[in-house]
Amino acid sequence: MMDIRLFSEILSIDSTSGKEGELVDFLYERLRTDRNTVVRFDDQQNLLFSWGEPKVVFCTHLDTVPPYIPPVFEDEKVCGRGTCDAKGQIFAMWEACKALEAEGCTDFGLLLLAGEETGLFGAKAFDKLVSENPAVIQSSSVILSEAKDLSLQDTWIIVGEPTDNCMASASKGTKAFEVTFTGKAFHSGYPQYGLSAVEMFNDFMNALRSIVFPKDEILGDTTWNVGKLLSDNPQNILSDRLSCRVYFRTTFETDEMVCNVMKNIAGEDARLRFGRRRVQDGADIVAKEVAQWQKSMTVKAFGGDSPTKYEILDGFPAKPVAFGSDAPQLTNFRRKILCGPGSILVAHRPEEHILLDDIRTAIDNYVKIFEKIRIL
Repeated sequence: MMDIRLFSEILSIDSTSGKEGELVDFLYERLRTDRNTVVRFDDQQNLLFSWGEPKVVFCTHLDTVPPYIPPVFEDEKVCGRGTCDAKGQIFAMWEACKALEAEGCTDFGLLLLAGEETGLFGAKAFDKLVSENPAVIQSSSVILSEAKDLSLQDTWIIVGEPTDNCMASASKGTKAFEVTFTGKAFHSGYPQYGLSAVEMFNDFMNALRSIVFPKDEILGDTTWNVGKLLSDNPQNILSDRLSCRVYFRTTFETDEMVCNVMKNIAGEDARLRFGRRRVQDGADIVAKEVAQWQKSMTVKAFGGDSPTKYEILDGFPAKPVAFGSDAPQLTNFRRKILCGPGSILVAHRPEEHILLDDIRTAIDNYVKIFEKIRIL
């Protein structure tokens, strides 16, 4: 029987990004047994529970997006922040670990990472640590001097995210850019003497909308979103500065293309216009002058993940997903599965929720996946 009280306690702790510490303290004490060992990485707020020398590692993240929303249990439906992203995964994976422990298994682990929602810094830090010392994922009996001889290429990692209990066949990549427009402030009654950064932004948006990205046969359409927009100016003065964050969800077809497009927008050779042809040698097309909004903009890239394919096992439903996760950052693990309970369609929303029956299915799936991997 599931420990619903534990799930409620996990959900009752505010672990929005940057506040993972209290949840780490709680889980460090609450999930320790006489059969596992636990390592706490205080500098990144990561936790690793190990039963022997893991050949399979269950993994998900500790943080949630803001704002914190306390849990409400409505029969089989549980509402609140983190229920499906990703405290439901923490709970389901822990219940699976308990079941495996009861069966006497001694070759699995549970890795809980901080900062997934704000730059994946917990996964990046852990991956760097493992690159330098693979022994951290192995039994405490492995001494550091032997670490360089260890390999995690045969160790599987199962990353928990809300995939409707399907195995993700692939996930989209992410690319983030900060775009800044510099105008000239002037009295709004005489706009002809100034340059509005807001109008430049509008031109940029119209140009971006005109791009037609090729459709990927696996991941579908490339999408983008302006998630942050800053321009602090009185209403009667032309804005002299505006900055925004543009966030792309890329496919195998467009991951490199998106970077090239943004580079060309900001470069001196700004002839690549969204929806127009670049002038090639011998072409009879004359490039138009670079627009004012392009002359007055700067683009800073913040990187991101590349589209990724994952392992699929027979007997489990599978589908591609459009969101990112810690999985691509965990480069030391060659064999990766991405799956978990809950729907991404309610994640990050005020009505975020999960069904307890979905968690039961996930627990059963995680145990079956572990058992199937052991005989491969």
